[in-house]
Amino acid sequence: MSFLESFGGLALALLGASLAVGLSCVGSAKGTGIAGEAGTGLLSEDPSKSGKVMVLQLLPGTQGLYGMAVFFVALIRMGFMGNALAVSEAMSVQLGLQFFSACMPMAIGGLLSAIAQGRVAAGSINILAKKPDDWSKGMVLCITVEFYAILSLLASMLMIINLSVPL
Repeated sequence: MSFLESFGGLALALLGASLAVGLSCVGSAKGTGIAGEAGTGLLSEDPSKSGKVMVLQLLPGTQGLYGMAVFFVALIRMGFMGNALAVSEAMSVQLGLQFFSACMPMAIGGLLSAIAQGRVAAGSINILAKKPDDWSKGMVLCITVEFYAILSLLASMLMIINLSVPL
């Protein structure tokens, strides 16, 4: 039995789960950083708006949490919360590719939506600076981007949950 037959499926499955959390967290770090940079400018002028700035900065961070949820559900479905040795013996390359593919919507969607949401949040912070009473309009714009991160989460979760994993 070759290495690919022995561990290739497991390696592909773990790579997919790792990319789901890793890329989502990279996107969240970038998105919260973009919003944070915009927030520091406003807070240097008006520290009383720190609560609203914090809410807008935190929104791009949710994608990292979604990626972590996909990671844990994938590990549970792979059997890693039980006997990992049995998993490596039973994981075919085909099943590993299925896990990998199921994790990709969250990996790619989480990365790109978090960065986009960070940019929208930075613009929303500008709204907060110029028209404080209209800051909720910026929040709605941020939530619109969040919807696509949730769709990525849902797509990955539905695929992972419906994989035919041998017991």
